[in-house]
Amino acid sequence: MAQSIYSELRQMILNFEIQPNSRLTETELAGYFKVSRTPIREALQRLETEELIIIRSKQGCFVRPIDLDEFKDYYQIRINLEMLSLEIACINMSDDALKSLAKEWEVNPFKDEDGEAERVANLDEAFHLKLAEGGGNRALFKLLSDINHRIRIVRRLDFTDKERIAKTYEEHHRILQHLLARDLPAAKNEMMRHIKKK
Repeated sequence: MAQSIYSELRQMILNFEIQPNSRLTETELAGYFKVSRTPIREALQRLETEELIIIRSKQGCFVRPIDLDEFKDYYQIRINLEMLSLEIACINMSDDALKSLAKEWEVNPFKDEDGEAERVANLDEAFHLKLAEGGGNRALFKLLSDINHRIRIVRRLDFTDKERIAKTYEEHHRILQHLLARDLPAAKNEMMRHIKKK
């Protein structure tokens, strides 16, 4: 039950159905989900671990506010990690691995339906992590995973627009073509444009 409640609340927060700074009470949520407060408490604790909510002693639970300066700092770090990821992938990823990843981004299978934004956001995140993983630097993979976790709520906004989704497919495919050609400067330029559009 707690897992189901956690998943639904997480979706509502990421889709901005529950706004940043909104107060969440165990009693109201228990009424909404028609359950006791125990699974609500478990779900809220998990959301706090993911930094989607803040639990303040004697004040309650609040959806985490969006701090644009903080996200700007994370994006600055992310850009540098992504550039390093490309450098290592360009040296260490085989043609077969790059071709396999490129195949995933050849065609945009966009479906105008509920859950599409989250599906493409997850694919986008996986693309960047696969490049880091393919390069073989486990520490880099962990750092990028952590950054992605911290900026996920903002990145989700990119994939509410059909045109932006189409561009993401094109940009990912071009990055991979540059890596296959072992043209690191071109791959970096494309990646920089890709990230800065977000």
